[in-house]
Amino acid sequence: MNILLIRLRLIGDVVFTTPVVRAVRARYPAAQVSYLVEAAAAPVVAANRHLSDVITIAHSRGWSRVLDDLRLGRRLRAARFDLVIDLHGGPRSAFLTWTTRAPRRVGYDVPGRSWMYTQVVRRPRTYRARHAVENQWDLLGAIDPAFDRPPSRAHDRVEMPVDPRVAATITDTLQALGTPAGVRPVVLHVSAGNPFRRWPEEAFAALARDLVTAASDRWVLVTAGPSDRAAAHRIITAARARAGDASSRIVNAESLSLAELRAVLDHASLFIGGDSGPMHIAATSDVPIVTIYGPTLPERSAPWRPASLASVAAEPGPLPCRPCDQRVCVPGDFRCLAQVTVDGVRDAAFRLLEARP
Repeated sequence: MNILLIRLRLIGDVVFTTPVVRAVRARYPAAQVSYLVEAAAAPVVAANRHLSDVITIAHSRGWSRVLDDLRLGRRLRAARFDLVIDLHGGPRSAFLTWTTRAPRRVGYDVPGRSWMYTQVVRRPRTYRARHAVENQWDLLGAIDPAFDRPPSRAHDRVEMPVDPRVAATITDTLQALGTPAGVRPVVLHVSAGNPFRRWPEEAFAALARDLVTAASDRWVLVTAGPSDRAAAHRIITAARARAGDASSRIVNAESLSLAELRAVLDHASLFIGGDSGPMHIAATSDVPIVTIYGPTLPERSAPWRPASLASVAAEPGPLPCRPCDQRVCVPGDFRCLAQVTVDGVRDAAFRLLEARP
């Protein structure tokens, strides 16, 4: 059997598909299972042992995308897939699913695109307080009765295997950044792909200062995505200015790749960040996590892993505008993120740090 899974982006959304990948492999152990993904999120599945092949494409736009997709469509059709599962439901993934001409094409019941599938799964039009992993698991139920069970955080957790080549050099990488050997740093991720999920810079700077000044052997690695490098530099500069003699223990680690970040997390004492791709990469490890939520809900995007692994959600108080569609802040003041205090996040972090052996 020849199977194709499609989830083009984003990083966290690709992480959410990994329980499906494992389940498909378990059900069809002899199948050729391929995964189609855009380059930015490809590291999430690049070392996944349940996949036979990872097809990586560029995130192009305009006429370039049209030409790229037509060429890719011919390639996919020539591969003669028996089953294609569109785990995304966007216009591009739906079109690419259709171009395969596979006899079974499964996707969500999205207006204007349902005709591209041979089997559709109903998806409510309104926002639900239901985890994204559970939403994607619904697609499996349309394929085989064997999948007619809810996914389990304990047995169907998200995964991103560490690349062995990266694991072999990650200690040297940490020391090159300035972190002494044997240190288990706090990883502080200060950016988010969506501006509606970014905690204020001054809050991150104050938190980084509090973390390093509270313990003389604590180091903080500040990480950020490519679009937030300037913000990361401002946060690090502000934090170091406030940290006094501890300033050297605030380390600029924004150069880490996704594969390196995943390897570092196995050496970390704690991860702190917003509802973002790196937070969900952290969920594939056993590191304790503090997630800063603004417009989104933990019910939909909390770390999907066993309850025995420590995770804390730092949330605002009740707000009539939360959750929102993250296209415009109706009140105009980003009050959801502004209400998540430095004291609250710091106290949650200290509790997890004290509880970990």
